[in-house]
This record gives sequence, C-alpha cells and structure tokens, in this order.
Amino acid sequence: MKIKELRELSNDELLARRYELRKDAFNLRLQQQTGATEKPSVIRINRREVARIETILTERARKAGA
Repeated sequence: MKIKELRELSNDELLARRYELRKDAFNLRLQQQTGATEKPSVIRINRREVARIETILTERARKAGA
C-alpha cells in the first residue's frame, strides 16, 4: 500500500494490518530458511510497509499528545 492509502485508514485498521503483516513476515522468514521462498523481495516490501504503519501510528500518537 502507498503511504497515502495508509494515512486514510483508522488506527484500529492500521493495527490490524500491522498484525497481519508481522504474521506474514514470520511465515516468510520460515520459508526463507527452508528455501521455499519464491520471491525474496516480498520480505523487504513487507518490512517497509510495517515501518510505514509504525511511522503513521507514532505521528498520530505525538499529535494527540501535543
């Protein structure tokens, strides 16, 4: 997802998306260890999307605290 699309989601939706991505990341790491990963680049894309979500959640938390 693009950052613009992520910003339109609510906090609960972002948290749910982050949970799904982290679960997928775990499964991808297991596949990578066994050599069954078809697209290793998916791991990087997944990790970057989690970072984008974390950034948005942190920005919102700081804005709410200020």
